Amino acid sequence: MKKIHILITAIVIITFSLTASAQSDTKIGALLGYGTEIKTIGLGANAEFPIMEKLTISPSFIYYLPKDESGIKINWFEVNANANYYFLDEENIDVYGIAGLNYSSIKVKYENSFGLGGDFSSSDGRIGLNLGAGANFNIGSSITPFAEIKYVIIDGGQLVIADGVKFNL
Repeated sequence: MKKIHILITAIVIITFSLTASAQSDTKIGALLGYGTEIKTIGLGANAEFPIMEKLTISPSFIYYLPKDESGIKINWFEVNANANYYFLDEENIDVYGIAGLNYSSIKVKYENSFGLGGDFSSSDGRIGLNLGAGANFNIGSSITPFAEIKYVIIDGGQLVIADGVKFNL
């Protein structure tokens, strides 16, 4: 839990320091994702802060909808600190590569309603690496739809597919 607080604090500090210097190109948005390891939909938020001409910092958070499999409840979320490098900047589409850090947390809980063996709960957090690609679709407004695909290099690994919108500030 302490690692989560440190990671979130670092993201917030970076976010506020970069917002002051790059306010015109700052974007903040919402996303809908799917994780292949947890096999469920996630809701999230992201931001994008330019630091150089083709490079942005992009923190994000995804909370996957809880699952219940045979009495076992599973909760999963991830926090990401990515760098996006734009290698294609066209009129209607901007394509970028993604590299960064990932923190994934999973909590598993089993409640034995019959009183045989009692209840069981366990949680774990892991740090991994993100590699992927994404695209912004320029539609000529302050709203920018986007799509991303990334692979989280962590114990079992997880492919995350996400799309959403970013709002220009």
